[in-house]
Amino acid sequence: MLDLKFIRENRQEVEQGLKSRRESISLEELLSWDKTRREFVTEVEKLKHQRKEVSGQVAVLKRKGEDITVIAQETKEIGTKIKELDQKVREVEEKIEGLLFLIPNLPDNSVPIGNNLQDNKIIKEWGTKRTFDFEAREHWEIGTSLNILDFNAAAKLAGSRFSLLKGKGALLERALIDFMLTLHIKEGYEEVIPPFMVSSETMRGTGQLPKFEEELYKCKDDDLYLIPTAEVPLTNIYRDQIISEEEFPLNFVAYTPCFRREAGSYGKDTKGLIRNHQFNKVELVKFVKPKNSKEELEKLLADVEKVLQLLEIPYRVVILCSGDLGFSSAKTYDIEVWMPGEKRWREISSCSNFTDFQARRMNIKYRESQDKKLKLVHTLNGSGLAIGRTFAAILENYQQKDGSIKIPKVLESRCGEIII
Repeated sequence: MLDLKFIRENRQEVEQGLKSRRESISLEELLSWDKTRREFVTEVEKLKHQRKEVSGQVAVLKRKGEDITVIAQETKEIGTKIKELDQKVREVEEKIEGLLFLIPNLPDNSVPIGNNLQDNKIIKEWGTKRTFDFEAREHWEIGTSLNILDFNAAAKLAGSRFSLLKGKGALLERALIDFMLTLHIKEGYEEVIPPFMVSSETMRGTGQLPKFEEELYKCKDDDLYLIPTAEVPLTNIYRDQIISEEEFPLNFVAYTPCFRREAGSYGKDTKGLIRNHQFNKVELVKFVKPKNSKEELEKLLADVEKVLQLLEIPYRVVILCSGDLGFSSAKTYDIEVWMPGEKRWREISSCSNFTDFQARRMNIKYRESQDKKLKLVHTLNGSGLAIGRTFAAILENYQQKDGSIKIPKVLESRCGEIII
């Protein structure tokens, strides 16, 4: 959530930032309600001052033994007006908050201006694309032929966009989770196993609500949602708390299943493991001081890259343009892996700096040691990595002519050398 005072004092800058994101949000209504709120608050302060003066007169009259009926009635009427105005202030503040919740974060100055993914900028490429002396196959064909992926059984159990892994496929999935968690813990991240269902307040904190409610799975009889990513519970750990400055940076890693309705992707990527309703993911979340958040984003990116480097899977890093940024993000790097079967690049991770956007929604602060003032923290997160997409990338990049899969060396101790 953006700071209302910043919007009021920097309207042109905010409007330009929203325009660069291709957002047609008008600030007129928000600022009109803000003006009304401030007028109400001013009136309340005047009435409180008036009541204080009248109350002082009541005390004087009492000491003198004089009649206070009229002035007591006046005090009561002032109190009633204050109560009515306080209620109006609360109602206006609810309207303001509702409008603020719909405004996305502003792009960082280093983000390229653009309209969509075609305007994203490739900033790095790592590894060599493998060449085959046979026709490379897509991961869903490989997995099905090896009997480690069963999409028909998954469809029977739950419908489309689900997968069932078995045998050495289940082993590879579990090995990837363990490998990633172990690696990130060694890099200084603290492992967390959070709830896989969270409240609507928790969803609002990270920006999933109210903007993206149609993408979420909600429990019918409870105020609970299945998490779309571990970012949601991890970032809310410190909601309404003050973090000690000495604790920074706070780095967390979690493996969780993730649940997404994919409501806006009808007919897109319906085959394989790329866009399922349920998938596994290892997530990285950071809480940092504002002055360090840009540096921490680069560290986060490096931690994610290390996973792919150890797996020896070719990838590239893309910085998203303003028009392709996620709702809460000020700056995002996408990491894309090469899929030789599909003959295309596929996103496998996003690393984002949310600045104080999420922290303001969740009221997460720290006290600066120098001036002792409370300030909002900066939050960051990145996939480290999406397990299903990593699984798919291994099948396509490590496929052999005889139909088997040669396991990356770094995983051999967990699941052997070859999947047949």
